[in-house]
Amino acid sequence: MSSMSENTFGSSPSPGLTKRTYAVKVFAFAAAFTALAATAAMTGSAHVAAQAAAGPAPASMEFYNTRVKPIFQANCYRCHGGINRRGGFAMDTQAGMAQGGHDGAVIKPGHPEQSLLIALIRHEGPANDPMPMPPKGKISDADIATVTAWVKAGAVMPKD
Repeated sequence: MSSMSENTFGSSPSPGLTKRTYAVKVFAFAAAFTALAATAAMTGSAHVAAQAAAGPAPASMEFYNTRVKPIFQANCYRCHGGINRRGGFAMDTQAGMAQGGHDGAVIKPGHPEQSLLIALIRHEGPANDPMPMPPKGKISDADIATVTAWVKAGAVMPKD
């Protein structure tokens, strides 16, 4: 094989290095650099994706407005929002949520395990009057987890 002085790569990093050896080393370096860059990009993207998935904190107004309220609007407001107050319960205002319905308070901020709302949306209501909500079908486990996190974080929502 010929010496490096005949190569077309521009310079001779060490005397006696063949074109082939030099090309293999350059390729290995390029492959290692590409793998490192790809790993860094994937790690960075995963971190950004994790932050986006995490979203706003459950104790924030943004969490209520972007995550909890849409669940209530889609599944609950038909019977418990606006002028509709079945069971004496309006959940579209802070006052209505705090007051509860005919059976009393439905949430205990900071304590989802003691909140009737959580038991009802899980379809695990009291044995004497289970009242599964919504009555036509259980909401998704993800939505239940969202509402549970909101109650656990203090059930922050806008003032009326």
